[in-house]
Amino acid sequence: MILKVALLQLLPGKDLEEQFMIGRAACEKAKDMDADVALFPEMWSDGYMIPEDEKVVHELSISADSDFIQGFRMLAEKLQMAVGITFLERHNPKPRNSMILFDRNGKQVLHYSKVHTCDFDSEKMLSSGEDFHVADLDIGRGTVKVGSMICFDREFPESARILMLKGAEVVLAPNACPLEINRLAALRTRAYENMFAIATCNYPAGQPDCNGHSVVFDGVAWLREEPGVRDMCIFEAPGGEGVYLAEIDLDMLREYRANEVMGNKYRHPEKYGILISNRK
Repeated sequence: MILKVALLQLLPGKDLEEQFMIGRAACEKAKDMDADVALFPEMWSDGYMIPEDEKVVHELSISADSDFIQGFRMLAEKLQMAVGITFLERHNPKPRNSMILFDRNGKQVLHYSKVHTCDFDSEKMLSSGEDFHVADLDIGRGTVKVGSMICFDREFPESARILMLKGAEVVLAPNACPLEINRLAALRTRAYENMFAIATCNYPAGQPDCNGHSVVFDGVAWLREEPGVRDMCIFEAPGGEGVYLAEIDLDMLREYRANEVMGNKYRHPEKYGILISNRK
């Protein structure tokens, strides 16, 4: 089974209404490309804008049942295509950086809020999420177990490890920062050590502090019937705006996971106590 993921590497508009119009057109294009899932970059509802003013941030935030989010729910159902929509979510005491995944029937299957907020920067204005989640996504030809990380989550191996332990096969990773050699290496490593695919969608060049290069690593580092190793990077977009399609071979990934040594196979969790300790 092939999972087709459309990476919506888009420049944002000037307001929520324009964001919806741009996003809708991109989803329609993704459907024309026969995508199973369309993924937005981080915090699409306001183009990743976080003013250092609590009142303004609250005013920019929207709820999960807002017309904007529900519009994408209805669009997913209409197009018969899953949509991962990202937004500044209204929440107390402070808003959250969130993603909701609607399946092809418009059913909400995943609601994730960024755990590792960038508290050294503008995201100090936000609340962090509480947990990592994995859901079954029905794509019509079968079901795939999907989780999410958002941008800075990638820098913490624990994020990906928890998703792996919960069964994730594919991780959807909205992004809003330069995808350069070190961040790409972190994504590659998360895919390698957990034997899952990671699809990362970034804003294109032209958006402040972003450079495009949305990328997919399929998590398969080698095939026993082939010599040497293979490049897990199965797709990398250029810097410019566009809707880009990547195809993840789930059958190959599942066979690899069943026979190879990464993931949970040889862990020693009884020796990892310091990881859940508050000791400095």
